[in-house]
Amino acid sequence: MSRLVISQSGLPLGDPHICSDSKNRLNIISAVYEPLISRIGPGEYQPNLCVAWHVDPNALLWDIRIRRNILFHDKSDVTAYAVAANLERIRDPKIGGAFGTQGVYASYIGGAKFHVLNKGRMRIFLREPIADLLDILAEMPIVSGNSLDELPDEQIGSGPYQIKDFDDEEIKMTAYEKHWKGKPKYQELYWKKQPEEEKINSIFKGEVDLATGITYEYAKIAESKNLDVIKKHGSLCIIFMLNCLQGVCKDKRIRQSLNYALDKKEIIEKVTNNTANLLAGTITPLHFGFNKEVKSYPYNPDKAKQLLIDAGYPDGLRLVMDIPSQMPDEAVVLSKLMAEQYEKVGIKLEIKIHRDRVAYSETVKAKKIGDLCCFDSSPVSTFRVLREKIHSPSRGPWWQGYSNVETDQLIERAQRTTDTKTRKNLYEQLHQIINEDAPWIYLYRPMSIWAKRPQSEITPSWDGTLKF
Repeated sequence: MSRLVISQSGLPLGDPHICSDSKNRLNIISAVYEPLISRIGPGEYQPNLCVAWHVDPNALLWDIRIRRNILFHDKSDVTAYAVAANLERIRDPKIGGAFGTQGVYASYIGGAKFHVLNKGRMRIFLREPIADLLDILAEMPIVSGNSLDELPDEQIGSGPYQIKDFDDEEIKMTAYEKHWKGKPKYQELYWKKQPEEEKINSIFKGEVDLATGITYEYAKIAESKNLDVIKKHGSLCIIFMLNCLQGVCKDKRIRQSLNYALDKKEIIEKVTNNTANLLAGTITPLHFGFNKEVKSYPYNPDKAKQLLIDAGYPDGLRLVMDIPSQMPDEAVVLSKLMAEQYEKVGIKLEIKIHRDRVAYSETVKAKKIGDLCCFDSSPVSTFRVLREKIHSPSRGPWWQGYSNVETDQLIERAQRTTDTKTRKNLYEQLHQIINEDAPWIYLYRPMSIWAKRPQSEITPSWDGTLKF
C-alpha cells in the first residue's frame, strides 16, 4: 500500500467555497475537489468536470457541457444541477472569505443566472461581460449536491482522494478508486501540521515525504542532509499600495518617486537572502498578459528627489505607513529598511504596526490606510488583480483610489473581448501603463521552497500548488 505524507505549517481546509489563495489550503482542496475547468498555464485551460464550453461574442452567455458518468465520493452523480447549486452557494453573501475576501466571487457572478437545460448541460447568463470567466471558474471546487448543507463538517468532492478523517493537526485521505481519470498513484495521502523546525527532521527520518513552505534557512539544512530542495518563483507579489484617494500619493510624481527612491536589490538581499525576483508592475510571468518589456523601477535617488521637487516638496515630506506584523512575515524588517532608504531622499515614515492580521485586512478593504500600506497580491488571475485592485468603477476590495480613464477603458474592453490573442495584447498594454503610473510600490516576488525525500516523485505544479 503506497502512502504519501505531506507536512505543512497549517491545514486550513475549512469551507472549500471560501475565496482564498493560500497554497496550504489549495494543496488540500486539489486532492479532494475538482473545478469545472483547470488552469494549466497563463491563459491556458483544460476541461475537468466539464467536457466543453462555448462563449457568445459578447462574453455574456456561457454554454457548458458536463462530463458524463462521474460520481462524487458519496456515489451521487456530477450533474449540471449539482454544479448550479454549487455556484449559487459560492455567490451567497453568507459564505465568508479569508482575510477580507468576503463577497469576492459574488462580485463576479452575483447577478448571473444559472439555467440548467438537462443534467449534462447548463448555461450561465452574466450580468456583465466576463471574457475571463474560466479564470474564475477554475478557482471554484464543486461539492456533492447532497453535502452542500453539511459543509464544512462533511467534505465530499469528486477528486482523486476522499477524506476519511480530519482535524486541525492531521488529515487522512484514501484513493478514490472510481475516479474518472483512473486509480490515483498513491493509495493514501496523510497530511501533518508541523512547525518549521520539525519538517526537515521528519523528512530525514523517513516520516514525511514532502514539506511545503520551507524557509531559506531550513532549505540550507535540508540540502546539508542530502534532501531534495525545489525552488520556484510564484505569482505572489509583495507590494505597497498607495493611497490615491487622498493625500500626496494622488500625485503620480510622488508615486514614481517612492519607487525610484528604493534600492530594491538591497532589499531583496537583506530581507529575502536573495531568494526573490524584482517585481515589474502588478503581475508576474505566471500571469496571462505579462509584458516582458516592462522593467522594474531602477534605483535612482536623484530622480526621486527631482520628482519630489517637481511635485512641490523640495524639503521632502512625511508619510504614514501601515504594515501587518505577519503576512508578509517580513513586513516589519522590510518597513525599517525602506524607512532608512527613504530618509536619504528626504522622505520620513511614521510606521504603524497592526498585530491583528484579519483586522488589518478589513482596514485596507475599508480604504482607511495612511499614505501607503504593505500588502501582497496573490491571485494568479490577471483579471482578478485588475478588477479587485486597479479598476476604479468597480471599487474592488483592495482598490485604494487609483483612477485612470485609459486603464479603466482597457480593462472594460478586455472584459468583453473573447479573442484570446487580442485580450492578451490588452493586458500587455495595461501592464506597461500601470507600471508607469505606479499606484503601488513594486517590490519583489518571493521564492517558494519545498523539501522532499529523494525517492518521492511528487513536485509542485507550474503555479506552485500540489496537483494530484
